[in-house]
Amino acid sequence: MIRFVIILPLIVVTWLLLVKAISDLKKANIDWTGVATFVGFIVLAFWLRHITGMG
Repeated sequence: MIRFVIILPLIVVTWLLLVKAISDLKKANIDWTGVATFVGFIVLAFWLRHITGMG
């Protein structure tokens, strides 16, 4: 029961923050090309680390 009391508020707060972040992203004027490039570099770094075992 104590786990339920601790986990439920965490889930609710996380959900509210997610909804707020999504609404803020919809209103913002974001350069999605830059965001995609940034995410691409991160994915490439993890992939190269997986393939080579270095890093």
